[in-house]
Amino acid sequence: MKIKRRGLMLVLSSPSGAGKTTLSRLLLESDPNVAMSVSATTRPKRPGEIDGRDYFFIADEKFQRMIEAGEFLEHATVFGHRYGTPREPVQEALTAGRDVLFDIDWQGTQQLRQQVREDVVTIFVLPPSRAELERRLHTRAQDSAEVVAKRMAKANDEISHWAEYDYVVVNDDVARAQARVETILLAERLKRGRQPGIPAFVETLTRGS
Repeated sequence: MKIKRRGLMLVLSSPSGAGKTTLSRLLLESDPNVAMSVSATTRPKRPGEIDGRDYFFIADEKFQRMIEAGEFLEHATVFGHRYGTPREPVQEALTAGRDVLFDIDWQGTQQLRQQVREDVVTIFVLPPSRAELERRLHTRAQDSAEVVAKRMAKANDEISHWAEYDYVVVNDDVARAQARVETILLAERLKRGRQPGIPAFVETLTRGS
């Protein structure tokens, strides 16, 4: 019997290069009930990115209008560019019982909690070492040496917020880290408060007693 449940908002945060994007992709591939939250951003498209799939690429003026209209669940400025999560598609997914995955930083996570605390589950992804973090950033080959240096400098500040998260996963092995994320998601889905269909189901079990 399928019991009605409300979706949850699963946040993955980490310093750049720790693996949250890879873990997000693997989770989306393995679980059809998880949808990726598509953020709006003012930064330029990178090679291979598609508008509406990876991000909604918009001008700064439009981004500001959306803030003023209350259309974002959260928004932040990172490395000189603005990022924000449109509210409406997320709320529609939660009501339909789908889970929404967020690849956002600690600032966005704080804003989500302020607005919809009961729906948010947060995971902070840590690299196994600082040397490995730097190696991954260089291997990625998407950013210049200057940008990599800036990301490494910012890593300390990002990592300092680990204690604000519900769970911490060390990404020393991608398969193991993925399994841990999936275990967390399963446990959170089974929480009583996220299954509004449980009372009706229990009534069918006790009816006539």
